[in-house]
Amino acid sequence: MAPGNFTQVTEFILTGVSDRPDLQIPLFCVFLVIYGLTVVGNLSIITLTSVDSRLHTPMYFFLWHLAIINLGNSTVIAPKMLINLLVKKHATSYYECAAQLGVFLVFIVAEIFMLAVMAYDRYVAICNPLLYMVVVSQRICLLLVFLTYLYDFSTAVVASYAVFSMAYCSSNVINHFYCDVIPLLALSCSDTSFPETVVFISAATNLVVSILIVLVSYFNIVLSILRMRSSEGRKKAFSTCASHTMAVSVFYGTLLFMYLQPRTNHSMGSDKMASVFYTLVIPMLNPMIYSLRNKDVKAALKRFLTNHAVLCRCNFRTL
Repeated sequence: MAPGNFTQVTEFILTGVSDRPDLQIPLFCVFLVIYGLTVVGNLSIITLTSVDSRLHTPMYFFLWHLAIINLGNSTVIAPKMLINLLVKKHATSYYECAAQLGVFLVFIVAEIFMLAVMAYDRYVAICNPLLYMVVVSQRICLLLVFLTYLYDFSTAVVASYAVFSMAYCSSNVINHFYCDVIPLLALSCSDTSFPETVVFISAATNLVVSILIVLVSYFNIVLSILRMRSSEGRKKAFSTCASHTMAVSVFYGTLLFMYLQPRTNHSMGSDKMASVFYTLVIPMLNPMIYSLRNKDVKAALKRFLTNHAVLCRCNFRTL
């Protein structure tokens, strides 16, 4: 049955990160800075990997997509949250809420599998360096990205439909700062067993498969590094995957903290803090991790700034 045939709720009210009035402006300032750094950082990665020919490799092709995903994930959540911190009524329409959930699921699942794809890329680069450009060719890169986005979109459509196929006919107050699955399921006045099963199977499959890919890739990477006789070779091999290892640890650590904590300690407050971390903080941190820990990105940034400084001086002299 279509949602419109039995849904009485036409809008939802988001409680936000905190219901304390004295914290709204400070929180707005903090999250505005975080979102600003996220936009600048990810746009910088997108620009550098696009214009610098030395970064036109599979590794930076996947990093380019990760930056787009991080920017999209943050943009789905942050602007609406920032607006709600300044207004009294934190209302969102039924269809706006459904759209936010669907797009958020696309980006969050995309990040899960893009990190797994990047782990496979590092495995091939370190364990099979002579075959790297053959195994991870341009065609394979495009195929991996296409399949990732296709799967993300399909998963988001199925999960969103399952959640919004239920009836919402009593309370419309979502105890969160964006439209998320668990708070929405808590509001439904119909049987939630089917959507809960769909969401659980989807989330468990996504996490287990992606984590297995990452763990198997890094297990083989570690074995390959240990077999290297040269300490310089081991150091270089480690440096090629150091940034990705840090990004994976932060992202999966947050998700596992959220989903594996005991039910006795589970609360919406901890869910909100975890959600703030993987929707706002991690998209801000990833560009910093890949910039500060990566010599190629730092060199590309230096060349980009130098070239533009020279161009600006030439234009100034012309004027």
